[in-house]
Amino acid sequence: MKSIHQLGVLFVVCFSSAMAMGQGQSILDTPHNLSAGGSGPVRAATEAQVCIFCHTSHNASLIQPLWNRYLPVSAYSVYTSSSLDANPGQPTGSSKMCLSCHDGTIAVGSVISRDQNIQMSAGITTLPPGSSNLGTDLSDDHPISFPYDTLLLPNNPHLIDPNLLPPEVKLDANSELQCTTCHDVHDNSFGDFLVMDNTDSALCYTCHQMPITSVAAHNECSSCHQPHTSPSGPYLLTADGITATCLTCHNFLLSESNIQADIQKFSTHNITGSVLDTLSSGPSGGQVSCTDCHDPHSMMPGTAEAPVIHPSLGQVSGINASGAWITKASAEYEVCFKCHGDQPAGIPPYVSRQITQSNTRLEFASSAVSSHPIVGPGYNSNVPSLKPGWTESSVMHCSDCHGSDTSKLAGGSGPNGVHGSNEEPLLIARYETADNTPESALAYALCYTCHWRDGNDGILSDRSFPHSSHLKQNISCAACHDSHGISSSQGNLINNSHLINFDTSIVFPDQITGFLKYESLGIFSGQCYMSCHGENHSAKEYAQ
Repeated sequence: MKSIHQLGVLFVVCFSSAMAMGQGQSILDTPHNLSAGGSGPVRAATEAQVCIFCHTSHNASLIQPLWNRYLPVSAYSVYTSSSLDANPGQPTGSSKMCLSCHDGTIAVGSVISRDQNIQMSAGITTLPPGSSNLGTDLSDDHPISFPYDTLLLPNNPHLIDPNLLPPEVKLDANSELQCTTCHDVHDNSFGDFLVMDNTDSALCYTCHQMPITSVAAHNECSSCHQPHTSPSGPYLLTADGITATCLTCHNFLLSESNIQADIQKFSTHNITGSVLDTLSSGPSGGQVSCTDCHDPHSMMPGTAEAPVIHPSLGQVSGINASGAWITKASAEYEVCFKCHGDQPAGIPPYVSRQITQSNTRLEFASSAVSSHPIVGPGYNSNVPSLKPGWTESSVMHCSDCHGSDTSKLAGGSGPNGVHGSNEEPLLIARYETADNTPESALAYALCYTCHWRDGNDGILSDRSFPHSSHLKQNISCAACHDSHGISSSQGNLINNSHLINFDTSIVFPDQITGFLKYESLGIFSGQCYMSCHGENHSAKEYAQ
């Protein structure tokens, strides 16, 4: 009679608790019914009582009224990430009560009110490995046991004021976020014992205020994130890293967003490693993950006129033209400068140059002697070879030259972007830099996307310089021209206008004077001191 009475008391306690929450499902109909009559995969062999696995009416623990379980004493590995401003400690409060089953260190049938463990069916002692058995490593689970208070708000604009949380989402003592903030152990009406319906990530958005994106799949948190036992740890991603998570959708099956095909090409951004946690102050360890260039929460479709940042990059950080870190880039080049700028090791030049510069930001600076117009319009007011759509006052994106050779921008059907190309170094079209390359529309297809090859204004018409005679001797464009630019600290307008920066593997000092230099003599005129292809210039003048 005593056990029947005890069962009745505990049933009333548990059932009343569930009803008090304003939710209608009884614990009897959930996987937390561990009695022999339960319908879940973990249940007792013969025990008929339901609430006894957590509660007892007599001899209960002082931890909480009617509590019938021992608390784990294990030291946990807690969640940490550079994106987290809070400092989760060891589990406390209601979370530790949940972990008395869910960390796998205490038998499910081990209760304070019994001298012997309650025997479970199928020989089960602890919860089977999987999402319900979190183990003692909580670094791959949503952080718990930290104060969610207004002190967190100034450093994280994506958090919602805790005073605005809906009544279903409750904080524990000392305003701590615990397991019970998201989970109601007695009611499984919404699945996963959630305290409210999480359709369209409604529960996630009670705490997390994310930028607006019109990319439908990016609005559902579960498309990329999982709150428990995440393969990535930091960021709680569904795959083992940022790039791997993105590629679950951007793969071979989707031709218009098939990034996976591009990153397997000959020349790519280095994403071969599993990037688990990019640094908040710059790129991570020489590797590049998708989120170094894209913010998946604020991405938008569409296009942008240079130099404005592409909507597909979203609200991503950058380095501005002055070298200062900015949290929200407004120009595409600012995103590129995060890696191709003031990095300690720099980016080695693709071609051996008379003037060597590994900081691309300086090559494109507004003070540069000569450059392609990335940060601002170019300096040359006479460029007769420009195709329609381009003028001397035009500005261009880095991705007008760098990107996939099968992209829409390159005339193909694949995705745009600087993910990968079969044309080195990550170019949308072929650009030969090797000496003794026969001139053709294909060999210098990159140059000829903006500059006419033939016709009265074409490169081969020699309007600005005798290009045709040089190209017909199989001298590449790169032998004389540095396609990015020459910084003001290394060059000058007399010797380095028109992107002149000789390839020292092809062009050598003049054998008479010992000079290796170009001198501008005005519009469409100049002279060279050099030795190239067996011919000595000392000096050789041209004028058109």
